[in-house]
Amino acid sequence: MIPQDKTAAVARGLREAFGVAEPEEIRDATKAPGSELTFRIVVKGSPYLLRIITRVTEQTDPVRQFACFKTASDACLAPRLRYASVEDGISISDVVEPVPFPITDALVRIPVALQRLHAVAPFPKTFNYVTAHNGFIWRFRSAGILPKNEIDEVFTGYDRLCAVYPRLDDDMVASHNNLKPDTILFDGERIWLTDWIAAFVNDRYFDLAIVANFVVNTAADEKTYLEKYFGHSPDEYQLARFFLMRQVLHMFSATIYLLLSSAGKPPSQLLDQSQALPSFDDFHRRLWANEIDLADNAQKIIYARLHWQQLLKNMRDARFADSLRIVSVRHANQNDIPKLLPTAP
Repeated sequence: MIPQDKTAAVARGLREAFGVAEPEEIRDATKAPGSELTFRIVVKGSPYLLRIITRVTEQTDPVRQFACFKTASDACLAPRLRYASVEDGISISDVVEPVPFPITDALVRIPVALQRLHAVAPFPKTFNYVTAHNGFIWRFRSAGILPKNEIDEVFTGYDRLCAVYPRLDDDMVASHNNLKPDTILFDGERIWLTDWIAAFVNDRYFDLAIVANFVVNTAADEKTYLEKYFGHSPDEYQLARFFLMRQVLHMFSATIYLLLSSAGKPPSQLLDQSQALPSFDDFHRRLWANEIDLADNAQKIIYARLHWQQLLKNMRDARFADSLRIVSVRHANQNDIPKLLPTAP
């Protein structure tokens, strides 16, 4: 079950962490094909998670990933890290037994956890928006997957967003960057964040925007959510930054999932425009309840289309222009402030 070239390293980790050479039980818990294997093991009667990185890339880099995991574990935001070897790409951590996490409860608990995460020491590396944009967003612009008039409209608005959204040192914080139902575990008393493969230093609103897809459905929800995070009622600038970052996340989700799902297929085979789509909020409610599996390619396409539709809708709303104006005015006389998002090549 454990790859042959990793058996000695796993035995070494078990000896160092627990004084044994092999677990009493082992079960494959890998959720999807990739470069990280996950096993649920039992040692001395207690369960643990054994993770093995089989291929090192910029994203899976164990130096960064394990440093982020340890920082979060030390802050009691992630399950206790029992063992980690950068050289072997192996980690062993405690198991969290999750219970159902009502969205109404998550709305007020998660922003408090994010505030704590964003206050820890900065992670080793900063998220590379240039790489992300070159790999997906700018490539999607010319992919011909969606109607040209929609592409032109969205990218015109997105270009305006890129030209305005600032990169402020105070807002560049330790970020998880991949918060979703299977990485946010609730044990009935506290929240535990797992899977630190995407953790980097990033704009604080990125994490806030990801979680908002699941828990923020109304203006009242938004106020409560941000109030719990900031410790006070959000001002118009914070609301504008939050709204604009939500559009960045819609753009990322739509372009990444449509490109990954296309697999060289022509748009006519990829998108059934006659297909009735669920509402954005209902789809995310079902994701939160683990009723939808995004490993399914058809669900990925629906997910991407919902983000694209939400992005179109929001860019046509007066709040988009208002938010651009509010952020632009705040920094009108600060020409030395860099922008977070790269402009189109």
